[in-house]
Amino acid sequence: MSRHAHVEEVTLHGHIIDSLLLPKVLDAIITHGGTYAIKDIKIGQRQADPSHARFEVRAASAEQLEELLDLIHDHGALPVHISDFQSVAADMDGAFPEGFYCSTNFRTEVRLEGDWIEVEDQEMDCGILIDPEGSAARCIPMTSVRNGDKIAVGRQGVRVFPPEVQQRTEMFEFMSSAVSSEKPKGATVREIAAAMKRTREANEKILAVLGPAVVHTGGSEWIGWLIRHGWLNVLFAGNALATHDMEQSFYGTSLGVSLERGLPAAEGHEHHLRTINSIRRLGSIANAVKQGKLTSGIMYECVTQKVPFVLAGSIRDDGPLPDVVTDALQAQTEMRKLIPGVGFSLMVATTLHSIATGNLLPGWVKVACVDINPATVTKMMDRGSTQTIGIVSDAEPFLRSLVQELK
Repeated sequence: MSRHAHVEEVTLHGHIIDSLLLPKVLDAIITHGGTYAIKDIKIGQRQADPSHARFEVRAASAEQLEELLDLIHDHGALPVHISDFQSVAADMDGAFPEGFYCSTNFRTEVRLEGDWIEVEDQEMDCGILIDPEGSAARCIPMTSVRNGDKIAVGRQGVRVFPPEVQQRTEMFEFMSSAVSSEKPKGATVREIAAAMKRTREANEKILAVLGPAVVHTGGSEWIGWLIRHGWLNVLFAGNALATHDMEQSFYGTSLGVSLERGLPAAEGHEHHLRTINSIRRLGSIANAVKQGKLTSGIMYECVTQKVPFVLAGSIRDDGPLPDVVTDALQAQTEMRKLIPGVGFSLMVATTLHSIATGNLLPGWVKVACVDINPATVTKMMDRGSTQTIGIVSDAEPFLRSLVQELK
């Protein structure tokens, strides 16, 4: 052999050539100090045909070999000799047992008595909880763990299905390798509109994640149109988006600036606080609509069109509005409840809410991230070019183009 004494034989199966999985796996082995020897490879003859590779991974130490196998496991590489997964009972509330399996956002299965079962509620950076009967598994966040829960440990008997390449007609990677304000927006907007149409045809939900710049730039009317016409089915935002949206309805201003004239209004700096106070006195946004006080805007459309929303709080919030969930962990829980059935997410002008939502979404949910700040777009696209398409743009011009495209 060589000086490498520690060896494990692994297999890789699926569209491993055209989705570049095989080169990624081999590159990861070499760059982390290991070597490999391909024992067998069968390449599919046509685009639809899967390929198969079997190869040895070699390392200088047992620890290094474990590291390499951990690394390539997330790309779908499995040991040739597979046994059932192992689980350990959690020894306390709010923490996983040592050595727990850390989930990805890719489709995952665990092996139970020789059968592979699908892991439900797929989410990255979670553990895998096995139900007491041992017949089902789901992702669980750390804070939800309770003493005695059966939690998967190690990677044995756990397999991951990385996203495989899609048909060119449905490619969601239009110029996605670089983030630039010079990219041709028209084609990208058309691609986003097409993805939204496909999502609706599949009876899946479209999730909007919006920041207050949507209102400041004059984009409320376009979001209202999208909600009324069934193009947005769930909303995640913060105190600011809802406040400035309702301030516009009450006073015609956003953060005290007249949206018609673009100039600060007299006493305008007080408008957002007066808006929050009015809603707090009424008890909720829904009550404001019911009592005829709130008659337009994004939040009005959500209430009248029965679009569920989660407003997650932040340390800098004024008020906040009575509908805002101020406990961050509770907000995550409320957001998780609305994720099932989401097939597409449109994220506009918010860094923190976009990243938070991206962390909750499984890898097969497509994401469009639109922000004037290229750093936000880049951060979201780093999650995987096949999942996220990015546009560097101000909110209103993008939303206007999107509505025209959907019309």
